[in-house]
Amino acid sequence: MKYTYEEIAGMIDHSLLHPTMTDKEMERECKLANRYKVASVCIKPYAVKMAARILKGTGVAVGAVVGFPHGGNVTKVKVFETEQACGDGATEIDMVINIGKARSGDWNYVKKDIRAVVRAAHKRGSIVKVIIENDFMPNDRIKRKLCRICEDAKADYVKTSTGYGFVKGKDGRYGYEGATESDLKLMRKACSSKINIKAAGGVRDLDALMHCRDLGVRRVGASATKTLLDAYKARARAEKNSNKALRKPVKETKLGGGGY
Repeated sequence: MKYTYEEIAGMIDHSLLHPTMTDKEMERECKLANRYKVASVCIKPYAVKMAARILKGTGVAVGAVVGFPHGGNVTKVKVFETEQACGDGATEIDMVINIGKARSGDWNYVKKDIRAVVRAAHKRGSIVKVIIENDFMPNDRIKRKLCRICEDAKADYVKTSTGYGFVKGKDGRYGYEGATESDLKLMRKACSSKINIKAAGGVRDLDALMHCRDLGVRRVGASATKTLLDAYKARARAEKNSNKALRKPVKETKLGGGGY
């Protein structure tokens, strides 16, 4: 395999953010995250304490969302959310920028909003991933600008999307693209090596996950964690068996002694 299991599992933030998820379901998924040894769970703020209790000492981090999913909270509220989450046991914060302010070009507001959350989190020993919600941004220039702002604000990651950024199409239906190859390439190029990239939304199979790694992505938000990592294990086993078969010595065949 091109990457080890640890490298692939270590990319995954197991996403537990769907509004309908019950406490029992989140508890089950936290245990699954530990069983598969992923990087973290990304969970709803009220469930941080529960996740921190379940995952204590496992090496799986607890992440919480802030200003999720639309980023419209005032900065003071985002800072409070961050402080609360860190106090409850979160060591990773996934914050959503103020999307309307970004589309308005109010870069000073956007930067101050991010910086305030970053300072609150870093003060408490937590990292910050900033969600710029690419589906809502009208052009690549704005996406590049947001990447640079995130880096200037000392964020640890810039993240493609919430996974809930649905846009109305020409046919009247709602959908979202999430983590596209073009956006991931753009983000990696726009940022220096000081800041990492997180992909979220639409990474549903192993090939897509491994391709994200190829593109320089270091974290991926995924709800299909079990499917992804079971696929890795199955492929690794098949590859190992194939290699064994290739290495198996071929018995010498004795040619018959008859003449022509």
